[in-house]
Amino acid sequence: MYPSDRHYTKEHEWISVSGTTARVGITDYAQQQLGDVVFVELPDVGQTFDQGAQFGSIESVKAVSDLYCPMAGTVVEVNTTLVDRPETVNADPHGVWIIAIELTHPDQTAGLIDAGAYAELVS
Repeated sequence: MYPSDRHYTKEHEWISVSGTTARVGITDYAQQQLGDVVFVELPDVGQTFDQGAQFGSIESVKAVSDLYCPMAGTVVEVNTTLVDRPETVNADPHGVWIIAIELTHPDQTAGLIDAGAYAELVS
């Protein structure tokens, strides 16, 4: 159910690393808990975040949840589709990314969990 090609956080974000860049999104479990997503607050390109720092928020008809950066880095791209179509997160949570970052410390994946451990966490 959770793609094995990425790492996960206990706060329900995923990160897909490719070299020194990575894309970040929320898990299927997170979008199910939120319900219908109506707004995603995105950071500015160029902003830098430490591992675990809040980079934005996601709002649904039920709640507003903070988004946390799984690894330290600088935002190099934001998914602007989410401004007009935030509900795409519900349709394909593991395919829709929120931000892309240039990693400051690519070795920080050691503090994250794999797909099996994440599935166990949310079961």
